[in-house]
Amino acid sequence: MSTSTGSSQSTSTSSTSAIATTIKPTDLRGILKYVPRFQGQIFIIAIDGSIVADENFGNLLVDIAVLRSLGIKVVLVHGISYQIIELSVMRNIVISNSDGTGLTDAATLDLAIRASSRVSHALVEGLTQNVLKCATTNAVRALPTGIIKGVDQQFTGKVERIDKEFLTELIERQVVPVVSPVAFGPDGKSLRVNSDLLAAELAEALKATKIIYLTPAPGLLIDGEIRREISIDGLREVLQDKPERIAEATLSKAVHAIKAIETGTPRVHILDGRIFDGLLNEIFSNDGVGSLVYGNDYAQIRKAKKSDVRMIYNLTRAAVRREELIFRSQQAIEKNIDQFFVFEIDENIIACVTLYFFPGKPLVAEVGSLYVMPFYHNRGIGKKMVDYACMVAKERGASLILALSTQSFGFFTNVLGFEETTKDVLPEARLKLYDESGRNAKVLVKRLP
Repeated sequence: MSTSTGSSQSTSTSSTSAIATTIKPTDLRGILKYVPRFQGQIFIIAIDGSIVADENFGNLLVDIAVLRSLGIKVVLVHGISYQIIELSVMRNIVISNSDGTGLTDAATLDLAIRASSRVSHALVEGLTQNVLKCATTNAVRALPTGIIKGVDQQFTGKVERIDKEFLTELIERQVVPVVSPVAFGPDGKSLRVNSDLLAAELAEALKATKIIYLTPAPGLLIDGEIRREISIDGLREVLQDKPERIAEATLSKAVHAIKAIETGTPRVHILDGRIFDGLLNEIFSNDGVGSLVYGNDYAQIRKAKKSDVRMIYNLTRAAVRREELIFRSQQAIEKNIDQFFVFEIDENIIACVTLYFFPGKPLVAEVGSLYVMPFYHNRGIGKKMVDYACMVAKERGASLILALSTQSFGFFTNVLGFEETTKDVLPEARLKLYDESGRNAKVLVKRLP
């Protein structure tokens, strides 16, 4: 879209999606631009038990080894629901709950301990094969959930505290902590904890910058469709009004994504762990393969900096060729960089807009140079950018916003509430530039409330 304007430790497969996009060796330069941004940061990677059982599990561990080789600190937490159900069928034992959100009776706890041991071992074995140091830990302390709505939850637990000093020490020693959803109570006995919740608790304690939920679902499913990105406000609204709109397979992830962001984790990713190279593509590409949950609606918009000039120039070149935007050299962009706002995903600019104030006309501002990468069309980003510019203009005292467009005027009138007017509304200096350009752009106006 565009417009012209712990304490103890031990060290030691479903079909691959055909639609997966694979990072090639030629993409190395693209990957490396992310490395300075992510080096030294902590990612919590939460792996569903079904992903551990998938044939792509070995490839996933290689991806994790790649992250470690790039200086990204990783903590692994795993689920066991799939394995508990499998064991219950094999042993003909009726379970009370598989995912740690309901009552856990003694028989279910026994299966949970066995399943957890099996999954933790599979992770340690796989990480060892990839020449990574790792350790299973007892870093999670829990309390019994107690009685809920008159029902004793027995051996289901809630996280009391994370031994972050212990985990931090492991991380600093280049050891990958492997955290099980079987925690330990004050008496040292085992309690079953939900792994999605545990990932959020770990992220808060360790001040992680990302949680990555690896699931057997293609991403966050709302109304049967993948939402590639959604703000915490938008997701909270769905959960409060109609939680049934969210697919059961991703409902728990959605709930705990909100918790994680509310407690300080900037971004939560939900993606299909069965996709070959899916983890790397989600982290090291503009588009990703799953879903991103982020903070408030404007958290990803910021003022442009001089270091953004080249990226803005490259971002808009295609629109300039199509005569959607007026050509601006890198020098011109740098000279007017204070007019630009950019939209970032993982510090990668995917959209821009300008806001210009006319000298001697404090009540009038112009929004322009709106451009959104094609992959991100129809996600509301263009509207968000213009709304943000209007908000800034209003804060600075403007009451009238102008926009000039040759090809996107329908978007401005139908979506943003602008109205078409004559060029006479343009300030004198702007009118002269308009006439000299010969573009015959539509002149649009919007009054700020």
